[in-house]
Amino acid sequence: MAEVLFYHLTESRLEDALPGLLERSLAKGWRVVVQFASEERRDALDHHLWVYKDESFLPHGSDADGSGALQPILLTVEAGQEGNDPHVRFLVEGAAPAALDRYVRAVYLFDGHDEDQIGRARERWAVEKAAGHDVTYWQQTDRGRWVKKA
Repeated sequence: MAEVLFYHLTESRLEDALPGLLERSLAKGWRVVVQFASEERRDALDHHLWVYKDESFLPHGSDADGSGALQPILLTVEAGQEGNDPHVRFLVEGAAPAALDRYVRAVYLFDGHDEDQIGRARERWAVEKAAGHDVTYWQQTDRGRWVKKA
């Protein structure tokens, strides 16, 4: 069973929170796939991950460029995309995965100001809990730190 984390974004945007979480995953030696709900958001984050910090970048690619197997971080809109043999799957903005059993960890990031994303996160919580995964819920403090709530 996978460890499944739900990150409730209340103080920062996805563009602010995702890079740090990806850096931590790479530091653990994990390969990552990030699943988006739309190609538009995938492409916007693809660009953002190259320029989000002056002193570094996150090595990544998109399933649109055809080099998925080579990428430590693969950005996709496909639920079953696993071309880079990932350990971790990030699901953002309401993206729904295929089964999570093959992963060490799955991470749902959802916007706390978007009722649709909150509703989908609640639905996925019930699905992942019923599937027997180790599910935890994390919320941001007013300073943007993560606190485990459940």
